[in-house]
Order: sequence, then C-alpha cells, then structure tokens
Amino acid sequence: MTTLKYIAHYPEHIQEQARLLISSGRLGDYLEKKYPEQHQIQSDKALYQYVNELKNQYMRKSGPLSQVSYNSKLKVLKHALGVHTVQSRVQGSKLKSHNSITVASLFKEAPPEFLSMIVVHELAHFKEKDHNKAFYQLCCHMEPDYHQLEFDTRLWLQWREQ
Repeated sequence: MTTLKYIAHYPEHIQEQARLLISSGRLGDYLEKKYPEQHQIQSDKALYQYVNELKNQYMRKSGPLSQVSYNSKLKVLKHALGVHTVQSRVQGSKLKSHNSITVASLFKEAPPEFLSMIVVHELAHFKEKDHNKAFYQLCCHMEPDYHQLEFDTRLWLQWREQ
C-alpha cells in the first residue's frame, strides 16, 4: 500500500483514486496533461516582482515586501513549501515592519499554477495568521481555484517522490 503523506488528511476515497493513478503509472501523465507548462520565474528578483504584483493587486494596504526568495533547504529544514515572516522593529519613534516570503526551490520546476498557489498562501498569512475560514476565503479571493491547485500540488509532490 502506497503511503500518501501529502494527502493523508484527505478522505479515503480520494486517497484511493490517487493510489490507483500511482500504481498504474498514470499520475505523471495526468499532471502533465492538466499542467503542461513550467513557469519562467527562476531568479529571486523575478520572484520578488511576481509576488509584489500579486500583493499590490489584492493586498494593497498591507506593508511592503522586504524580501522574497527561493530556498533550497526549506523543505528539508522546516517541512514547508513556503514561509512568511513578519517582524516589527522600533526605529526611533516609528514602528517598521519587515515582511518576507521564502519559497522552496523545488517550485522553480513547477507549473505556474502551483507557484501561484504557494505565493497566494503565504501572502494570505500576512493578513490571517491561522488556517481558518477567513484565511481560506482570502486565498480563494486571490486564486479562485485555490483548493484544487493545493490538492494537485500535493499530488505533484507525491509524484516527484516516486
């Protein structure tokens, strides 16, 4: 029986469908047919521009982004695909905030939809800290197909491990 660590919390019937795709060797074909392209955002600078455009489109009132980057050690060290950081510092009489997003480097090879899902997820954390209803509503506002993309990203991660 194949262990599906990325979709272990999904209902059993969905896990069974994924197992069938994996055991028949069709998961890769399914994903490549559904997401045929790979994005071209390969540098930290390009990633910063991409994330900043999304932030300005949907979250104009939140503080500016200080840093956005890819990190090859992220998945191994923190068991995460993306990380957001918000730090507030007192500088003189002003309160300065430092907002940063780090994305796992494996997303350099991902379809653009998966990168978008990770970025939207991390941006939503600037407004909503917990994974609650408001958080997922914000994610769906920025990326209407968010839940399907999250599931397909998990399948893609499972396929990469095979």
